[in-house]
Amino acid sequence: MSLTRLLVPTYTQMLGMLSGWLKKAQAQVGEEDAEALLSARLAPDMFPLSTQVRFVCVQAREAVFRLKGEAFPESIEELLEEGQNAGDRPGSLRDAQARIDETIALLDGLAPDALDMGTENLIVHELPNGMILDLTAEQYARDWALAQFYFHLMTAYSILRREKVELGKADYVAHMLPYIRPETIPKG
Repeated sequence: MSLTRLLVPTYTQMLGMLSGWLKKAQAQVGEEDAEALLSARLAPDMFPLSTQVRFVCVQAREAVFRLKGEAFPESIEELLEEGQNAGDRPGSLRDAQARIDETIALLDGLAPDALDMGTENLIVHELPNGMILDLTAEQYARDWALAQFYFHLMTAYSILRREKVELGKADYVAHMLPYIRPETIPKG
């Protein structure tokens, strides 16, 4: 399978889910309380919801540029800085939705083979602490890009659940509904 056909639909559908969770939170708790959700954390040493949303977007964007072999645009650094400072400046739900929409637009604008640089090509990934990972493009996509994306996505989901937003498994797997055989849907 091509990395574009793996990553782009995955990122797009799950970013859409995240957007839906935020809309659901806003509908359930109201505008003012929904804004307070952005500062909520799972644990004191973890980033707040506003950062998790931004980092979900960062992971998808970074993967695009790494796999295309291109330098990061300034927008990724800005998004990282926003996320790292979100404890003090969480922004608004409108800001969070805008970041999600911008990321989906980037993904939607990609050519069908944009990330298919060759699964064996080397990705050199330097972490903020100075450690360097040497990964093939396939290893990077499988072991880093998707894992980090889902870590921040599920942390956002968990924060919303912890804050009593009524989300359940159906909110997480709604993208699977088109695959259900109609005759297997429970009646009543």
